[in-house]
Amino acid sequence: MTEAATAEAPATTPFERIGGHPVLRAICERFYDLMDEDPAYAELRAMHAPDLAEMRASLPLFLAGWAGGPRDWFEANPGKCMMSAHGSFRINSDTAVQWSEAMRRAIADSEVADREIADAMADVLDRMARGMARS
Repeated sequence: MTEAATAEAPATTPFERIGGHPVLRAICERFYDLMDEDPAYAELRAMHAPDLAEMRASLPLFLAGWAGGPRDWFEANPGKCMMSAHGSFRINSDTAVQWSEAMRRAIADSEVADREIADAMADVLDRMARGMARS
């Protein structure tokens, strides 16, 4: 494929369609800011370490690989999935909904390249979060 043809080719993966690493980092920054600042997410915030720096760095990498982009997170965490990564957390339906709502707000508040894929990502992440509730 020529360089001109490559430049004109549409983005094919959700990772590319949403805007890549910069957009996923912005979404995750907004998500963790909401957890820190909005009392509606207090129970969810209490489940996390006082310093969210590690999570702020990790979640965008997970989302990148999950959305068809670079798989750095998965290579650094072989055999790990979201269920096993959160196995020690006491996730109930309330905290699952808080996570989902904060993520949906973060996605809605972010400048994404493709709003359709961003909204679809929010829907899938909602189902994933609610599926992690154990009570």
